[in-house]
Formats: sequence, structure tokens, C-alpha cells
Amino acid sequence: MLNIFNYHQTLNQFPVVSLSRFAAQNNLQGSLLACLAYSGSTGTIKTPLAYGMISIAKERKLLLNNQTIVEASSGAFGAALSIAGHQMGHHVILCVSANTPRERINFLKSLGAEVIVCPPVQSQLELSSHAAKVAAQKNGYFMDCFSNDINPEFHRRVTGPAILRATDSDLDFIIAGVGTGGTITGVGEYAKAWSNISMIAVEPYESQVLNGGFAGSHSIAGIGMGFIPHNYNPYVVNRIISVSGKDAAYAAQQILLTEGIPVCRSGGAVVEAACHILKEKPNSKVLCIFSGIEPLTNG
Repeated sequence: MLNIFNYHQTLNQFPVVSLSRFAAQNNLQGSLLACLAYSGSTGTIKTPLAYGMISIAKERKLLLNNQTIVEASSGAFGAALSIAGHQMGHHVILCVSANTPRERINFLKSLGAEVIVCPPVQSQLELSSHAAKVAAQKNGYFMDCFSNDINPEFHRRVTGPAILRATDSDLDFIIAGVGTGGTITGVGEYAKAWSNISMIAVEPYESQVLNGGFAGSHSIAGIGMGFIPHNYNPYVVNRIISVSGKDAAYAAQQILLTEGIPVCRSGGAVVEAACHILKEKPNSKVLCIFSGIEPLTNG
């Protein structure tokens, strides 16, 4: 009998793969692995996260059937939430800043979202404040990816267990970039409940907020939001490593050439941090969490 999966059953299958070719090229002693924690329409971790957060919110009866979902996002999570909401019976309203490109707004609308353009904002926190007000006005559910514990709960249930199952918990370090804070918090809380694994957080060198520095512009999309997300649990983080945009881009390119994985720049930053760890502590077992791919184009 054929074992045929529904497409959505494949979204949470986060395989763990070896990065042995990259390690050999860089003379790294030890074991270097990567969890490919991305899938679906956006090619990022935001797709399974969107489906997961809706499901958990409904399970907890925080989100009612057919209730409108509101979020402050014009990025991958907004796109993923638009598709997931449409398929799961929820109208999605996305609040975006006035400086969002018109092409991006039209794209989000094409995914079924209602887009509300808010006044220009200086930070994600301001945009989230607008979204919270819209949710109250529309009797909707504010998904609030940066502050909603359902985000790390998804990673406690899915990403963390997937990593420990695939590796038999035989790891010294898990390294993840920090965007919404959900991945490193959820995986870290799960991992530390079952093992002595050290968690390494990665942020841009140009914007070292987690390290107590100043926010700054940088080129590593998906991490370094310029503030410390409420979902970020510093008590599960053993160390924070900062990586420059230039080094992240180079590492991502080398992962593509050596392993054939088109990892995005945030993944490159995580790999660069892994290189630091393996040079300091040779023969360690290190796992990188890759949260998205860099699509290849011909033009």
C-alpha cells in the first residue's frame, strides 16, 4: 500500500544533514550538522510556523473558528500567514508601514490578505502597536509573532524534538539566529530539559542589541530586528556571537558551493558562528538551524 502524504504533513519534517564538505574545506575538526527548518510556500521556517501558530491558537481556544487574524508583517511571516489563514478558514489582515513597496503590498493582497497601510513607523514595535489596535477594532485575534508564546511553543513541540530525535541528543552546541526569538527560545527550552546542550544565539555585528549594544542597519534579513523580542529567553542562551553581513554572505555562498544548499544569509551567519565554536573547541558536535533558503535565479 502506498504511503502518500498530504502536502501539509511534510511541512514539519525538518531533516538534519551533515555539512562535512564545508567542514573539511575549512579545516574544522568535529561534527558540523544543520537542521533544515524550512519548507512550504515561502521557503522559510515561517510557513510551518504560520500553520503551527494558527493550530495551537485554535487548540487553546484563543482563536475562534472564522475569526479574523491580524498581524504586523509585510515579510515572509505575513505571506505565510495569509496562505495558512486562507486554507484554515480565517480572514487575515496585515498591517504594514507606509514605506512598504507597492509591489509587496500587491503581492500580499494576491495571497488573500487585507492590507492596512499604517503611518510610517520607526520600529517593529510601533507597527505591532497599530496591529493590536486594528485587532481590537475588528474583534480579531492579534497573532503577534514577536511576543506571543505560541511562537516558541511551536518550536518546543516541533523543531526541538526533531533535532534531538535526529541526533539522539548527542550534541554539544545548537546555534540559531535571533529574529522573533521563537526558535532559539523554544528549541533551547526543550533541549535543556533533556540534555546539557549549549545554545548559541547569533545577531548581526552591525546591530548588537542582544549583547547590550546599539541597533544599526545591516544586510542579514530575518535576524537583528533592532530590539529584544519578548519571545527571547536569555536564560537558555549560553553565548551570543555577532557576525558581519559580509562574513554571513560569504559563508552562505560556501555552503551552496560545498553542500549544494542554497541557504539564506541568516543561515550563513549561523554557519560562521559555528566556525568560531569549532575553532575554539575542536571535536565538538555542533548543529546549525537553517531557517530559510536563498532562491536561485537566472536573472
